[in-house]
Amino acid sequence: MRNLKLFERFKSTQIHAFSSQDSPSTSNNDSPRMKFFRHPKSNPKSISRSLLSHGFPTTELLEPPLDPYLKPIDLVESLSNLYRRIESSLDSETSMLYLELYAVLRSLGDAKLLRRCLINARSYAFDVPCKIVLSAWLRFDRRAHELVGVESMDCNGFAIECPKTSLTHGDDLDLVNEHCSCSKVCEEEGFGSDGVKISLADEFLGLDEVSDFSFRVGLEKAKCVRSRIAALSRPFEAMLYGSFVESRTSEIDFSENGISVEAMVALNIYSRIKRVDLFRVETVFELLKLASKFCCDDLKSACEARLASSVTNLDKALTFVEIALEERTKLLLSACLQVFLRELPQSLHNPKVMRFFCCSEAKEQLSFLGSECLFLLYYFLSQVGMEEKLTTEPMLILLERTREFARANWQKALSLHQMGCVLFDRKDYKAAQFHFRLASSLGHVYSLAGVSRTEYKQGQRYSAYKLMTYIISNHKPQGWMYQERSLYNVGVEKLKDLATATELDPTLTFPYKYRAVMKFEQKQVKEAFEEVDRLIQFKLTPDSLELRAWLFLAIGDRESCLIDIRAVLCLEPNYVVFGGKMRDDLVEALTAQYTEVESEADCWVRLYERWSAVDDVGALAVVHQMLQNDPSKNFLRFRQSLLLLRLNCQGAAMRCLRMAWNLATSEAERLVYEGWLLYDMGYVDETLTKAEKAISIQRSFEAFFLKAYVLSDKNLGPDEISCIVPVLEEALKCPSDGLRKGQALNNLGSIYIDCGMLDQAETAYKNALEVKHTRAHQGLARVYFLKNQRKEACEEMTKLIEKACSKAAAYEKRSEYCEREKAKEDLDMATKLDPLRTYPYRYRAAVLMDDQRETEAVEELSKAIAFRPELQTLHLRAAFHEATGKLSLASQDCEAALCLDPDHTETLHLYSRSKDQTSSTETTILDLE
Repeated sequence: MRNLKLFERFKSTQIHAFSSQDSPSTSNNDSPRMKFFRHPKSNPKSISRSLLSHGFPTTELLEPPLDPYLKPIDLVESLSNLYRRIESSLDSETSMLYLELYAVLRSLGDAKLLRRCLINARSYAFDVPCKIVLSAWLRFDRRAHELVGVESMDCNGFAIECPKTSLTHGDDLDLVNEHCSCSKVCEEEGFGSDGVKISLADEFLGLDEVSDFSFRVGLEKAKCVRSRIAALSRPFEAMLYGSFVESRTSEIDFSENGISVEAMVALNIYSRIKRVDLFRVETVFELLKLASKFCCDDLKSACEARLASSVTNLDKALTFVEIALEERTKLLLSACLQVFLRELPQSLHNPKVMRFFCCSEAKEQLSFLGSECLFLLYYFLSQVGMEEKLTTEPMLILLERTREFARANWQKALSLHQMGCVLFDRKDYKAAQFHFRLASSLGHVYSLAGVSRTEYKQGQRYSAYKLMTYIISNHKPQGWMYQERSLYNVGVEKLKDLATATELDPTLTFPYKYRAVMKFEQKQVKEAFEEVDRLIQFKLTPDSLELRAWLFLAIGDRESCLIDIRAVLCLEPNYVVFGGKMRDDLVEALTAQYTEVESEADCWVRLYERWSAVDDVGALAVVHQMLQNDPSKNFLRFRQSLLLLRLNCQGAAMRCLRMAWNLATSEAERLVYEGWLLYDMGYVDETLTKAEKAISIQRSFEAFFLKAYVLSDKNLGPDEISCIVPVLEEALKCPSDGLRKGQALNNLGSIYIDCGMLDQAETAYKNALEVKHTRAHQGLARVYFLKNQRKEACEEMTKLIEKACSKAAAYEKRSEYCEREKAKEDLDMATKLDPLRTYPYRYRAAVLMDDQRETEAVEELSKAIAFRPELQTLHLRAAFHEATGKLSLASQDCEAALCLDPDHTETLHLYSRSKDQTSSTETTILDLE
């Protein structure tokens, strides 16, 4: 039904059955979302009219969220500036500069780019407290807490995240991709036994030095060597060899020092063999206090290290942290903090942990860690809190701490802006406005959007409008400015602002949603669907799918509504559809279905149909239904992750993959999923190892496919790439369904092309088409093109365009095989369908440059860079600037591009040339003067 033409679906009233079985993940009976798939009987009459009054979005209530991160007014200039500062910085400054880069790049939403910033920040970090925060942040970033059987203090095998490596001082520039040498060991094996007691009658076998005095504690004595105890510190030396009475006695009374005789015996042993790992933790605590009192620096360090290595769980951390604060021991406190942070997000809901971080004494107690570390700590905590939707009061305290420890302007602006966002969500508009104004005074112009919004909420609409108009007139226009002003505008002017916002930044979702709802309210149903479909084509989000589900519901198309809701729940399983505003009986009426459960065979047929139609949203919904019918089919979760990756929903894809890993029923299956998770983090060699190990256990399609996929990503030479062919052939011999085999055949065709085997490639692609792998048309077109059959290549891509629901990529690819005018038409269509694709902008700019229309060429690239500063686009604009003699602008674009990929060879060469030419020009000018 979903592949009918747009106007035909508005006339459809056909209802199809959906399964009433529930997945284990949807077992909460109290949530409207959970009841969505249960009602067993059909009653479709008058549903839409009943539901529209229970939460259907209206134009009056729609408004965009305020983004809780930094939005530089000129991102390219900010990135350029950061690159120069990083390149010229001292090693001690570099870590925080990478953290600043992370904060600036948050607005792009590129998870891999952000992770690389964190890795760089971690590798340059010197101080142990900073290292443990960044290591825990990296762990949280890959959501290791979602993996069943993985403990918070487990090492994942890489030194950059290892909890032991993090407790050593100094940078780890050489450890970025290195494996960690530590292994998972129990506390008794790894850190020594806490149960070892020191016998007073111990003869200290192996220690032949004769004792010459003793410490008396009560009635017991601890024999020691005077010279060795004196060597521990200057105070002990003065006591034992100075003018004090103790220097002339053979027995010194230590009963009043609060130290047990066992600790004094331990002190004697340490003075001889310099080890504390033999003692009980309680004894080490006493030694630590003794070391602090008598300034025994080496002993104190040894005790700190011993105790730090013993902090292996939350209970111990909560116990040891009090001693760490009392003795002001940085290493031990870091070890405790490490446990708290590696337990995130669960530890945010632990009252004792939150009391520690949020109590009024925390600022003073933690001050000896330094403001830089404390800003980093509370910045991390506040980001996790915002992701986890922490309750308002603790969230505000964490953000307030972040602000208190902020030193740089960007740190202060960020924390103030985020406090404004949290207060705004709490509807405390006056306080929110105060914080937004403070953030804007520090140069963060986007915070003025928060100021105008709070004014609007307090009934000052015209003041809000004037403020946004002022911003637009005094800064380079950006999409968010017009989007924000549209809230305070009316009529035609409002629509003009929304249109300008979309033109400047097509990634903004609010203008599409507003226009869709407005057109629906005006009875322009077809146009409303076109507007929201346009958005979903290139930016799939739960709220956009939910809006389309509302529209389907309103026209009585329950089947399409359910498809979109299923897709929503694939993106975000805990999403409460329709805002939870619908009464339960109305939800049940909506979900009424036939008593017959759709068979597994029928589901597979529909999955093949959606897959072959390149309808990834529809395929996602079918997979969701199949998992609901039979949650034990774990391989479907893996398929779900692949579909989500196609839809650029990386976070949701990785969540599905982690769930598949958790529910794997065999070691070989788990290794495959673990390999894909490693591949996502950029660990290619480790992924290959997992694939080969999985193959050694059980020869399976997925293991061979993973191996072939990774090998193709290793930039093998022309002679080496042929080794992938037998791997894919082995995969095709293993049992699997046609969908996956179609993908393998498609990949095999690509490898054949790289090997110059065009006839074999053609056969592989045609075999893929036989099993309905529609995307193989693209590969087959490439074969025809390489055979100089340009017309056939174009026709092949036309077939793909005719079959596919998602057509933007096909139009873009067909442009490569068309004449210039036709290519331009195809690329214009690709931009219309998916404005996030940057190749069309680059092509049009290159054509303009060839026609010597340099200014227009740069403007075309600038359109894309304004909302998506992508590496290749920045590089091309830099080359254009260089060609027109604008060397400073060329250097700026190169610097911004190198922030995104510091190892991009072509950009490095261009940057070097631009700087050399600039230097040469300046020298010439000086000579002339």
